[in-house]
Amino acid sequence: MVAAWMTHWYGSSQTTLLLMPFAALFGGLAQFLSGMWAYKARDAVATAVHGMWGAFWIAFGILALILMAGKAAEPTTPFVPALGFWFIVLSAVTWVCVGAATAENKSLVTTLVFLAAGSTISAIALFTGAESLMILAGYLFIICAIAAWYTASALMLNEAFGREVWALGRSVQARQMPQISTGIGEPGVIRGQA
Repeated sequence: MVAAWMTHWYGSSQTTLLLMPFAALFGGLAQFLSGMWAYKARDAVATAVHGMWGAFWIAFGILALILMAGKAAEPTTPFVPALGFWFIVLSAVTWVCVGAATAENKSLVTTLVFLAAGSTISAIALFTGAESLMILAGYLFIICAIAAWYTASALMLNEAFGREVWALGRSVQARQMPQISTGIGEPGVIRGQA
């Protein structure tokens, strides 16, 4: 939804007010909680991606509320280096997650490549003030969202049916997850649960 707004597919003076609470809760809180559950399941890639991006969207939602309440001056140009620095951090961690995802499956790699590319272009756009680059970033994020939908759907369907229904392009190096079992010496931790 935010990416479609970035590409100017829709929007009005009310868009930020209507969009940001959903971005903060759906893209922020829900994703952050997913990252914490991924940590419990020992999924390092999902922990990093969901935790970091979830925290970012929570902060972005709070920032939008602060700006809408008039408690801070809203940027008057697309040149916003203070936000650009955050996209550098998001990009750096996401690109590392791309490398780690190559050990899992091609579907996840595809999702993360477009997420990393979109955040990289967003950083450049915020440092240069180039609106065309922000629109390009929006399109990259839309492609990422489509790939993420496919990946999440495939994981859900494959788990529900107990076999591969939709292909993920599993890596040859993909490690086999152990059967779900309680970890020895780790009260409350269930190994292998995703």
